[in-house]
Amino acid sequence: MKKYLMEFFRDIHVRIMSVLVLVGIVFIFRDLNAWETWLAIVIGMASYTLGEYLTHRFLFHMKPPKSELMLKFIKRIHYDHHVDPRNLKLLFLPVWYSLPNIIIFSLIVFLIIQNITLTIAFAIGISIFLLYYEWTHYIAHKEYIPKTPWGKRMKKIHLWHHYKNENYWYGVTSPTFDKVFGTYKNQHEVEKSETARNLEKRAN
Repeated sequence: MKKYLMEFFRDIHVRIMSVLVLVGIVFIFRDLNAWETWLAIVIGMASYTLGEYLTHRFLFHMKPPKSELMLKFIKRIHYDHHVDPRNLKLLFLPVWYSLPNIIIFSLIVFLIIQNITLTIAFAIGISIFLLYYEWTHYIAHKEYIPKTPWGKRMKKIHLWHHYKNENYWYGVTSPTFDKVFGTYKNQHEVEKSETARNLEKRAN
């Protein structure tokens, strides 16, 4: 486990997000005894789980765009990861993608609630679950066998997405929204996709 943790935290994007979480916690430390602060963190985490599913399904798996710039973007964000799933340079979401998204959604929350502490707590919740997503995703593509039944299950489900059919099993941290939106199937009832390893080959 130690070598996997070291490799995980060696990634610059993981380190930057980890530091930002710590900075955020320091900023709201005096308010951690308030239930509203913890509620905001939990809401941020829950928001990430839904965003994880929707983004993975509708943005990362969008049909190949005709714009060369957009194609280059989506290849870096996800397409190339399907081509080479174990390539660490393609495994983690780049901070230039993650951080602006967190900032935008946090600004929306701030405009609604007008409270900087709760907004930061919300952003911390998103960022913590982003790191959890990155860890779960990382472990899914490594030789390491998770110790818990949940970890083993999520690893198995994610590998179905990569090697069986890319049109199912979008949830990396949980299958909840796959079940809600009908993209969770028994893998024995799903045909093997010819484009699971190359999303760019799908027809427009």
